[in-house]
Amino acid sequence: MIKTLKTTVPVALIALGLTGAAHAEIKLGASVSATGPAAFLGDPEAKTLEMLVEELNAKGGINGEEVELVLYDDGGDANKARTFATRLIEDDEVQAIIGGTTTGTSMSILSVAEDAEVPFISLAGAIDIIQPVKPFTFKTPHTDRMACQKIFEDMQKRSITKIGMISGTDGFGASMQAQCKDVVAEYDIEIVADETYDPKDADMTAQLTKIKNAAGIQAVLNPGFGQGPSIVTRNYKQLGIDLPLYQSHGVASDGFIELAGKDAAEGVRLPGTALLVADLLADDDAQKPVVAAYKKAFEDRYEMPVSTFGGYAHDGFALMVNAITAAGSNEPEAIRDALESVAGLAGTTGIYTMSAEDHLGLDLSAFRMLEVRNGAWSIVE
Repeated sequence: MIKTLKTTVPVALIALGLTGAAHAEIKLGASVSATGPAAFLGDPEAKTLEMLVEELNAKGGINGEEVELVLYDDGGDANKARTFATRLIEDDEVQAIIGGTTTGTSMSILSVAEDAEVPFISLAGAIDIIQPVKPFTFKTPHTDRMACQKIFEDMQKRSITKIGMISGTDGFGASMQAQCKDVVAEYDIEIVADETYDPKDADMTAQLTKIKNAAGIQAVLNPGFGQGPSIVTRNYKQLGIDLPLYQSHGVASDGFIELAGKDAAEGVRLPGTALLVADLLADDDAQKPVVAAYKKAFEDRYEMPVSTFGGYAHDGFALMVNAITAAGSNEPEAIRDALESVAGLAGTTGIYTMSAEDHLGLDLSAFRMLEVRNGAWSIVE
């Protein structure tokens, strides 16, 4: 039976364990942003982890041992994330951690996890999380650099050579902006207008007007996440900019379409995961069984659409379970070694094959190029 415990601290702590048992043999920690500005990312992550632990324990756990999940809500605050990571390791004595909804919270958690030599799987996008490779840090989402490459591949196919870029100044937006600038020349594409906005800004018309008036622009790219890209999309429509608009995988969800408005979002392109187009996958697609099972379980339980971000948590949990099972041990170093040996594990985000040199295990083929058509995601051929 699952028990939900509440603390007196301002954020929620949910401990999932076995009734009547003082401690589970396998303790998994998590710190996600279930509330706050990144709640649209962290809430489905928290729900996913709770659901998967309950399902796993109902089936007998890992190698016959129940899993206890200690889950904290850091509200998107990097300092709280660091505090919770310390608590998870020193007080809760977890053997591994999943979480870090945002780049900022992930960087805080990994600093603690690396010092303690506890394996950590991040759910955030920035490449800095895993490059250079850190001994105990892994992640499930594609990197921002990969997103740039996938977008530029699509632009190149369409003979787009001059673009404007409008980027959020948050951790993810700034990181992706830098990564796009670093690789853009490889695709013979020139950035002829480069604007930014604060994540709290309520209108980006001024920046978009400058981009609209720049000579020769053929498309616009918006690295960012949260509400900013939705505002950019609405302003883009209001200004009547008749050029392709590309967003990042940081807004790959149905929520983005709803927030931007179906009319404004129509035609927007971005690199996303198989999960967003589950019903459109071919029957022989290696990810289809995993994607379909997760989508059904989540939507049946929570009566809300599944999201890419919950999928990141699904994959992080699947990787941890696979590693602990393969290692036959709950020792942190053994789990780390097993994570580095993962090969061909199908998740909702892609098919993972990791190594000591690669703590992500995905390539560009894991991305699907998607476009909003008639108010829903479709696969770009």
